[in-house]
Amino acid sequence: MTATAHQAMLGFGSVRHVRLRPVRNAFDYGTYFLMLPMRTLQRNGNGTLARNRLAALSFFDKDHGDGRGPEQGGALAWLEALLHREGIDGADGEIWLHCYPRVLGFTFKPVSFWYCHATDGSLRAIVVEVNNTFGERHCYLLDRPRYGTELQAAKVFHVSPFCPVEGGYRFRFMVTPDLTRTVARIDYDDAAGPLIQTSVSGTLEPLNAASVRRALWRYPAMTLGVVARIHWQALKLLVKKTPFFGKPTPPTTFTTR
Repeated sequence: MTATAHQAMLGFGSVRHVRLRPVRNAFDYGTYFLMLPMRTLQRNGNGTLARNRLAALSFFDKDHGDGRGPEQGGALAWLEALLHREGIDGADGEIWLHCYPRVLGFTFKPVSFWYCHATDGSLRAIVVEVNNTFGERHCYLLDRPRYGTELQAAKVFHVSPFCPVEGGYRFRFMVTPDLTRTVARIDYDDAAGPLIQTSVSGTLEPLNAASVRRALWRYPAMTLGVVARIHWQALKLLVKKTPFFGKPTPPTTFTTR
């Protein structure tokens, strides 16, 4: 991921979800998201982004990782410690965080993506940070990924009561060289084969007063809507008599490679 100047961005696009069986269920919602150059923000800040303070649209470090606040170095310090602990060297360039903001003080982040680059701009690692509605969090670390190439990880973390904790994920990440459009795709296969296909995509533009106003005008309660839609889709699956799986014990390790 490259850009002539690393600046905070907003992505306007859609989130897509298709369940293939035993009954088909699909949705496609408009959305927006943050794309933040975390190391640049740590050095220089961003006048438009409300960070660790209440605002109509804001970013809080404690919403990620182990919840550490800015006085402990924030989410970036957590991510750098994770990379060091997992033996990921060479990720000394920009680290871009793709995530939902807080809107009117509220957020829920089903998934966030940390794109970790080397100093030459090449991709060194991706950390996929997953939250479920039980307040639990888990990370999948993808070592030496490449944009456009499929990556895989075994599923170990409970997300939906309509999916077992088995099988695995197939990831594919794409971004235009000029950093104007990004796509993150996650497909889930259980023991019987492909089950769920998801993606979040968007067109990126600088985060400034105008783009923030447009985001709030188009989606005034976007993050509340994320939670409402999760429960609405769950109700639809219950009505369709989709098999239900109880919540297992969370994995003992926080990060899966």
